[in-house]
Amino acid sequence: MKTWIAALLLAACTAALAAPAPWYKWRSKVDGTLSCAQSTLGFGWELDSGPYKDSRCEKPGRVK
Repeated sequence: MKTWIAALLLAACTAALAAPAPWYKWRSKVDGTLSCAQSTLGFGWELDSGPYKDSRCEKPGRVK
């Protein structure tokens, strides 16, 4: 029983330290359009800038 409680407490502490995924600006290789997303949009897109804290790619994020 004590082992289960310790495991549950450890899992709760680990989850409390989790952070949201960063956002990045992606540029279209076809027409140069910019889009903000957390992961690549596909083969026709290249990383433009980032990371950002928000989904509008306005608040700079911290690089780890």
